[in-house]
Amino acid sequence: MYVRRIEKLLCAYSPVPLCIISPQGKVSMVSPKIDEVFIYDGIEGADVYALIGLKYTEILEAAREQKTLTISRNQKIFKMMTSFIGEGELASIAVYFVDFTKYETLKQMHNQERVCMAMVNVDNFDELVANNSEEAKMTLSVQIDKLIRAWAAKNNACILQYKEHLYLMVFENKYYEKQAELKFPVLDEIRELETESDFPVTLSIGVGVGGKNPAEIEEYAADALDIALGRGGDQAVVKTINKIEYYGGKLQTVEKSNKGKSRVIAHALRQLIKQSSKVLIMGHRNPDMDCFGAAIGIYRLAASIEKKAHIIINGYNEALTAIYQAARETEDYSFINSEKAIAMRDDDTLVVVLDTHRVGLVECPELLDSEKIVVIDHHRKAEESITNMVLSYMEPYASSTSELVTEIIQYSGQKKMLSKMDAEALLAGITVDTNRFAVKTGVRTFEAASWLRRSGADTAAVKKYFQSDLESFKIRAKCIANAQFLDDGIAMSICQGKNPNAQIVNSQVADELLTVQGIRATFVVGQNEHGKTVVSARSLGEVNVQVIMEKLGGGGHLNTAGAQVEMTPEETLEQLKVILEEFL
Repeated sequence: MYVRRIEKLLCAYSPVPLCIISPQGKVSMVSPKIDEVFIYDGIEGADVYALIGLKYTEILEAAREQKTLTISRNQKIFKMMTSFIGEGELASIAVYFVDFTKYETLKQMHNQERVCMAMVNVDNFDELVANNSEEAKMTLSVQIDKLIRAWAAKNNACILQYKEHLYLMVFENKYYEKQAELKFPVLDEIRELETESDFPVTLSIGVGVGGKNPAEIEEYAADALDIALGRGGDQAVVKTINKIEYYGGKLQTVEKSNKGKSRVIAHALRQLIKQSSKVLIMGHRNPDMDCFGAAIGIYRLAASIEKKAHIIINGYNEALTAIYQAARETEDYSFINSEKAIAMRDDDTLVVVLDTHRVGLVECPELLDSEKIVVIDHHRKAEESITNMVLSYMEPYASSTSELVTEIIQYSGQKKMLSKMDAEALLAGITVDTNRFAVKTGVRTFEAASWLRRSGADTAAVKKYFQSDLESFKIRAKCIANAQFLDDGIAMSICQGKNPNAQIVNSQVADELLTVQGIRATFVVGQNEHGKTVVSARSLGEVNVQVIMEKLGGGGHLNTAGAQVEMTPEETLEQLKVILEEFL
């Protein structure tokens, strides 16, 4: 009786719309002002879910945790504040509706009018200039400038060109939201320009959103552009306070014909090695041929400068057994584990990270707090990258890290540096990452391979390193036989059981399925010995498997990518099918 009286008093004198909800989830009483929220009659006795659109349990939880809920009615926005009347299971809930429409409108206007910045880079501008006649060069420059400025005008942006290939745009957040919704159509429009080159014009766009001030927004935009360029260009990257989003990235990275950067990196790396007490070389966990070959190449470079070097390997899979044992038998290399590397590291040690730039993938993460770190990698740049580098050589156009290391050795100034084992390890690294020179292979790849051949690499010996055992061969054959062939040229398969060489087997099956006529992309999943599902994705270039694998927390290249997930192989394939609907 006492509770009922309180409910009546609250409804009679409440300055804002109010309704009382019974423990049964029904509206037992309302205030006269409730018609500001609900314009229809018969509210008393109605089910709360039918009236508000929220379940009674949600309102009960909000009351217990003193949370505020929000609803929209009559073109107004109301904050719902709740409190209990009475105690225990028989307590009713008072729901107050506070009109926040003006505040929300002001907030929305503020968000829409917030400043965003974009840095727009014309990819491979030097290559475009070099591959076009004088007349075409002038015409193309004007067309590029006109298209970018027209795009800026559509977004009411202020635009400044401060380099021949680089623009800065300032615009409002509402225009960014529209561009994100359309997935930055300027990326497609710029590719339509006609050139005399054998590759199209592409843009890299870095957008900064949501910074505290213009300086922070500019920093976000610069970081985003750096990521876009590190991932190979032809894409827009948006950096906000707490996330990074990617758009585009449809084309293969264009190979750079100018080897000037390789010469500069080679000279800088030699100087760093000379100035260090020792060199610790590591790649990613469970190294592959490319990672191992690049490590052998850097080891030889350090040895030629008479510096002690050590290659960190904690474990390796079956695919690396033959070449690793061959290298150990020469007794020409120093292989150590992480524990020993940490013990021997000092303030003057140079740490060289190969074939990865992601903090979570390196063989020995404890070494990443070193003062001198060099990163050499050919993968597209990811968010969780190593930041405290003194030297970085990340070129996503390259076929492999072994190719990059081979060029560094070529320009290091040392004559006849490589042994037969060195050359074969580097050639094996290039071979595995190009699928025997079938994918992601440019002129510089063949030049590097040719130089390694002249340095003593035996192609027959390299081929032996790729031989697999009979059991792995049977697993691959069964996986290929059980493949699913979907619409749009997609092939998928599951390698059954737990396999310590799942990553290698999956990638080999994915490569093999790609040889089937009409297949554009392949996805093969299987579990490793730890029960984690490993995914290998391959394509002929029409489907960007890198962005698809990023949806699963992985990455890679446009036509070669992978991921590791906690789902079962069957669940992973179903998730892939959902993701593919967005991209095909």
